[in-house]
This record gives sequence, C-alpha cells and structure tokens, in this order.
Amino acid sequence: MVTAFDTYGTNAYTAQELSDLLASRLTVAFTEHDSDYLGIYFLATLADTTRIHVQPNAIPGDDGEDDLYEDEYPEMSVVLLVTSPDSAVPLNAELSAIEGLTWLRSLRD
Repeated sequence: MVTAFDTYGTNAYTAQELSDLLASRLTVAFTEHDSDYLGIYFLATLADTTRIHVQPNAIPGDDGEDDLYEDEYPEMSVVLLVTSPDSAVPLNAELSAIEGLTWLRSLRD
C-alpha cells in the first residue's frame, strides 16, 4: 500500500488557529498533544485513516534553544503534515483554498 505525505506551511496562523480553521472546514476534531520532543501540536484522524498534524515549526531543542521541525522551511512558523493512504481522496483542493497556507512538498512511499 502506498502512503502519501504532504507538507504545507504558514505564517498566517498559529498552530491552534490553523487546527480550529481546519476543524470547521473539514468537519474533523483535533486533539491537542503536548510532547517533550514536539511541544504542543494538534492531531486529527479521518475515517479513511488520513492523519492531519498541525505543528509549530519551532520545537524544543535539547540545549534549551528551539530547533526547527522542518529546517528546510525556516520561514514557516507552522507546518501542516498530512499522511494518507494513496487511495484516499486528496485534501489538496480544500487546503489550497485556505489563504496563507502554502504547499511545500509531497512524497509517496
């Protein structure tokens, strides 16, 4: 089974604001998580097993300084990670319609 990994970024929203916006547009529920490694992030899982992960790009570093979750995109303050079965209906159209959200890359495994 092929899995799709799509990454988006934004400076227009905080992680909380973006997860709230996505929850209302996609009719999904996000759960807030607090991780020593990732900090506070938001996660939703759709019926087709698609996972939507909203994450601040600055994450707690080992040395007390923040590291970047997506160091290839230092200009993005928040990243949105979508992991879905390749057979799932893509969310690209819905996500592309959100002003201030930029598609960064797509990978298939």
